[in-house]
Amino acid sequence: MSNKPIKTMISLFSGAGGLDLGLSTAGFTNKLCVEIDHIARKTLVLNHAKWKLSCPGDIHALTPAELMKQAGLKPKELTLLAGGPPCQPFSKSGYWVTGDTDRLTDPRAKTLKAYLDIVREALPQVILLENVKGIAFSEKDEGLKLLLNELNSINKAKKTNYKPHVIVINAADYGVPQSRERVFIIASRDGKQFNLPVATHFDPSIVKNTKYPHRTAWDAIGDLDVDIWPDEVKPSGKWGDLLPTIPEGQNYLWHTEQSGGLALFGWRTRFWSFLLKLAKDKPSWTIQAQPGPATGPFHWKGRLLSIRELARLQTFPDDYKFVGDRRSAHKQIGNAVPPAIGEFFGLEIRRQFFGERVRKQLKLIPEKRNNCPSPEKPKDVPKKYLTLVGTHDAHPGTGKGPAAQKREQKEHIYA
Repeated sequence: MSNKPIKTMISLFSGAGGLDLGLSTAGFTNKLCVEIDHIARKTLVLNHAKWKLSCPGDIHALTPAELMKQAGLKPKELTLLAGGPPCQPFSKSGYWVTGDTDRLTDPRAKTLKAYLDIVREALPQVILLENVKGIAFSEKDEGLKLLLNELNSINKAKKTNYKPHVIVINAADYGVPQSRERVFIIASRDGKQFNLPVATHFDPSIVKNTKYPHRTAWDAIGDLDVDIWPDEVKPSGKWGDLLPTIPEGQNYLWHTEQSGGLALFGWRTRFWSFLLKLAKDKPSWTIQAQPGPATGPFHWKGRLLSIRELARLQTFPDDYKFVGDRRSAHKQIGNAVPPAIGEFFGLEIRRQFFGERVRKQLKLIPEKRNNCPSPEKPKDVPKKYLTLVGTHDAHPGTGKGPAAQKREQKEHIYA
């Protein structure tokens, strides 16, 4: 029997429990989950009957002292405070659509301040904060500055030494079968340094003859590849019949003047994930939370991914269930931190901050699957799309598209 003290955690903005699952797999004991979405709360209860959920679920309706009381912990007793405040104010998609985002003036950015208020009350041994890469964009880093200023204030008032380490990782480099870039911010109460371990998996087109190639979409979901599709994964909408004409790993750009298909679209006039397809032999593209009917990634056979396939690409185990309809389940999966990344950070926190000997192999990443088939052969473009063939203007550049111009005109009118 181990004499090691229990490593406790509180999870904020828990969602469907991806980060929590990974951290618990790495040896942390979840004392409280804080999540406002009622469907996600049901998912947490369904999969983790022993985990306690805060009441109410709204972090803004709980004082930090009330939250700690519900967790049954006093200040400085908590090992790890983990969470990913909603990332939309800092997301890349916001920049593409409007040329900017509201960032800290967006009401959703209040969640970052709420996280820091709980740090001030709980004084955990370690904090782990996850967000999209946009939080640290050059010259657009208000969220990061808020974090640094608040931690400096806490250090002065509470005699702590939180020194945040900002880490950008691509999940694929650590065995997740998905290319997913995120920022993680880690700090320990006593100021210990956190060093990101070197990648464990590599792009074989860059690192030749590697023994540890990226885990691929085929590794994750190859055994689920069937020819008879249920209705829920059949493509719909205006562009559904165009999907089979796009090669694996490509998007709508295939059908532009600068690529190999027909000139149906202007270069970079759509968002990157428009008609985006998986390639069997590469990691999945980033799974998004709220895709439209033409938003990928799509299966290499030109259909939507099933909920189980989406969950596999995020490294949720097969026995993990998601409450709600397809749209709700997709949102929960897309918003989650891949559990394997939570497991990775949990093990590294134990090793680096607490000097424990931990395993190196992650339990939640897929095994390498052999016999990957050849790419699917693209089909001919249906006649109904041929009227689009012609010369199309390219996108004028970031922040210069139609939506950005409308926003600029509106700001000029009201200036």
